Amino acid sequence: MKTTRYRYDREGDTLDILIGEEQVHHAEEYGQIILNYDDNNRLVEIEVLNASKFLGGLLTEMIQAKPEVKSVEIEV
Repeated sequence: MKTTRYRYDREGDTLDILIGEEQVHHAEEYGQIILNYDDNNRLVEIEVLNASKFLGGLLTEMIQAKPEVKSVEIEV
């Protein structure tokens, strides 16, 4: 069973979510999120740029959301 690992770089303010051990072959960027895939097109890593701002904003929105709100979306 694979173990997901997390790595935060304070200097670069990036959060890496390591899903697999395979070598990154290509990436897709979606704003502050970068998805890294292996050569079989399997997701192996998620990078969050400006992680403290991104995650701080998300957590704030989640905490402040009313109970009837089913999902929270933020734009940073």
